[in-house]
Amino acid sequence: MDANTVSLSYGRGHLQLDLPAKARPMLIRKQPLAKIADPHAAIAEALENPVNACSLAALSKGRKSACILICDITRPVPNRLFLQPMIRTMSQAGIPLANISVLIATGLHRPNLGDELAELVGDPWVLQNVRVENHFARNDAAHVDLGHTPTRNTPVKIDRLFADADLRIATGLVEPHFMAGWSGGRKVIAPGVAHHETIRTFHSARFMEDPLAVQCNLVGNPLHEEQLEIVRMLGEVYALNTVIDEDRDLVCVTFGDIIASHQAAVDFVGASTHIATPRKFATVVTSSAGYPLDKTYYQTIKGMVTPLDILAPGGTLIIASECSEGFGSEEFREAQARLVELGPDRFLATLTAKSLAEIDEWQTEMQLKPMRVGRVELYTTGLSEDDRRLTAVTMIDDIKAAVERSIIRSGDDAVAIIPEGPYVVPRHVAPDERRTADA
Repeated sequence: MDANTVSLSYGRGHLQLDLPAKARPMLIRKQPLAKIADPHAAIAEALENPVNACSLAALSKGRKSACILICDITRPVPNRLFLQPMIRTMSQAGIPLANISVLIATGLHRPNLGDELAELVGDPWVLQNVRVENHFARNDAAHVDLGHTPTRNTPVKIDRLFADADLRIATGLVEPHFMAGWSGGRKVIAPGVAHHETIRTFHSARFMEDPLAVQCNLVGNPLHEEQLEIVRMLGEVYALNTVIDEDRDLVCVTFGDIIASHQAAVDFVGASTHIATPRKFATVVTSSAGYPLDKTYYQTIKGMVTPLDILAPGGTLIIASECSEGFGSEEFREAQARLVELGPDRFLATLTAKSLAEIDEWQTEMQLKPMRVGRVELYTTGLSEDDRRLTAVTMIDDIKAAVERSIIRSGDDAVAIIPEGPYVVPRHVAPDERRTADA
């Protein structure tokens, strides 16, 4: 492949991009991680030797029921690898299959049904042998009220199917998250299976505008701290955490205490995900990480926020996202319409006084971050003309031409290319900082 030809994750495949001849590209990828040669053996080992917990077989003895949380379709979690062995272990330890449930942690996203549900679970045996349900955050009767968090007074209501189970296990994917630091672990519970009031409280502006509520940061991050308090209020909970590479192959799996096992996975993937760059760029080209994260414009915003540390003020951020499913929820559409009508400053002013955010307006609030830094341009094949207008960003039909225009505007021919979008977190590290770190 030519030095000025790059491949971006896009939909279920890749988008080939020929850069202008004058461009000097810098490719930014995660540090390579070794694939696990035998994923089934690695999962069995994790279940037998957990982090800060007994084995799953021992944990299952004497329990009358169990509930396993899985992420919704927006996360490429390899559920097909671990659900059946987990369920069989529980069953062999004495929990009846009829009392084992799999709950899809939809948060406030739509349910996953039909063929999509089969794709998500990835194992017909699971669908045939245990109860599989979607979480519905707006169903008041389906939640248990645990009171309020002690520090920030967030109302805590959790799906009854999970809260009432004897054995509770969250499963998920550990990857950078643009608000909560890292996905997986405690995040699968809240917002995953939390009531809409819980979700809307810690997605309000007092959390979202906190400078520590950013990707790859857990220290002082108010969302992470609130999620930990919710876990402690819930009581005994375990987690199985996975890390995958660009090919969606397993590179790490941990099981055990929900906080400790999640931290172990974060420790494993953190260094490979944070990529230092010696400069900022006036042109950054990225993606929304391909399917399933680029199914909607709602999810695409994550890819706009992650590379901001290397975008020069006034620079151009170009993002490619298929948006095969369109825009997102009606609530998100309404928030974007308000942004278009009011402009960024007036829109933000409508949020800061609220203690309870409107559903999905927090994603529009996150879009304000790249808009404050520079120009955002979107390449997509999945949005209607009305949807394109509501993005409030510049639409482009030719990425190569957009890169060329950006180079001309800035007078800088260096271009940062991030093929895997929000799964990679580039960070500008000045030369003097590098020397200090190496000393």
